[in-house]
Amino acid sequence: MKSAVETLNPTRVRLTVEVPFEELKDSLDAAYKKINQQVTVKGFRKGKIPARVIDQRFGRGAVLEEAVNDALPKFYTAAVNEAELNPLGQPDVDITELKDGETLNFTAEVDVRPTIEIPDYSGIEVEVDAVEVSDEDVEKSVEQLRNRFASTNVVERAAQDGDVVSVDLEAKVDGEVLPDGVASDVSYTIGSGELLDGIDEAVKGLEAGGEATFTSQLKGGSAAGKDAEVTVKVTKVSARELPALDDEFAQMASEFDTLEELKADSRKRLENMKQYDQATQAQERVLEKFIELAEIPVPEKLLEDEINTRKHNLEHHQLGQMGLTLEKYLEFQGKTVEEFEAETREQAIKGIKTQFLLDELVNKEKLNVNQEELTEHLMRRAASSGMSPDQFAQAVVEGGQVPMLVGEVARGKALALVVEAAKVVDTNGEVVDLSDEDEEQAAETAEAAVEGDAEAKADEAK
Repeated sequence: MKSAVETLNPTRVRLTVEVPFEELKDSLDAAYKKINQQVTVKGFRKGKIPARVIDQRFGRGAVLEEAVNDALPKFYTAAVNEAELNPLGQPDVDITELKDGETLNFTAEVDVRPTIEIPDYSGIEVEVDAVEVSDEDVEKSVEQLRNRFASTNVVERAAQDGDVVSVDLEAKVDGEVLPDGVASDVSYTIGSGELLDGIDEAVKGLEAGGEATFTSQLKGGSAAGKDAEVTVKVTKVSARELPALDDEFAQMASEFDTLEELKADSRKRLENMKQYDQATQAQERVLEKFIELAEIPVPEKLLEDEINTRKHNLEHHQLGQMGLTLEKYLEFQGKTVEEFEAETREQAIKGIKTQFLLDELVNKEKLNVNQEELTEHLMRRAASSGMSPDQFAQAVVEGGQVPMLVGEVARGKALALVVEAAKVVDTNGEVVDLSDEDEEQAAETAEAAVEGDAEAKADEAK
């Protein structure tokens, strides 16, 4: 076999392959054997039909077609390996010449990973939000904890903001009660915004036994997106009573003896959260600058496939599970179809560039992933997926996705290198030290860039 490579553009090549006919022998033998098992000829036992009889009865062309279909993937793979290419996706193959007993010639056009020169990233500078926790932030955190320990007592009065009401609901569309539009004894905190638009105004002022009707656009269920006439009947009104903010509350709600110790712990927790957010922000902004410094061509077919995959996942998985159509999702987001298309394309380009660039840095720096790092990453991914580590690991192995996880960890290590070399300052002008940043956190940031944030935006529409 002889092969040659022609570069069509930075991300696509054409392989020209010439195969001497004698190299097709194994595939021809396999073709005769396969046809032997599929046909019957009077006077011959099944599987024992001579090749000349098969040629006479079924045509030499059928044998050649079967042999070529068997041989092409092998010769294509050999040509790719010989040229040391990194193909992306399936090739477009064209048989240019097939002469029985002489030769098989074909071409294969395929997208390939572009050659990328890693830019000097030592001069990258970014600004991030300062880590500042105010007294107001601490008070809000403690108040949230206090609300978790609130008690409720039934009251004989009209419902008002902050009360917990038990209600029965019935939703109609076009005068017909929906099959999934009836609910009884639903507990709802007035003002929480956790149920239906318009319910707060409807129940405020009602006592137990009171009833009201309002119109609301349904966010889920069989009539998602439609306006429904909702009848709400209040069956019970309960007032929420918050515990006093004192040392006794601190002892009840935490492991601390005093309220001041509880507040100090809340401040520390908030600082840790903001430091984590700050590190993520730094990683995202450094990555953006890193990508801007590099010349990264994007294969058009790969981009098209990536865009279609993102659309399909959003529309048929994420939104489908929420009972939303793409049209309704865009309405919630306040976006036109054109804006959505442009945003999806931009995210896909960024994802492809991120993966290409960080993978190239992994190769250049020879970054390896050890078992401990892979296990830690697997456990975090399992936790985010709602599966046990064993279940997730089994699914990963059975799905052949171990190399994918290894790639995620390696890209995180590559991004951590770039961030460590960058100069990061906060909005107060203070230098932020990220030399001890979590590589696993960097892996999450890198994968968020690779996969895009459509899922997060879908969650916002709930």
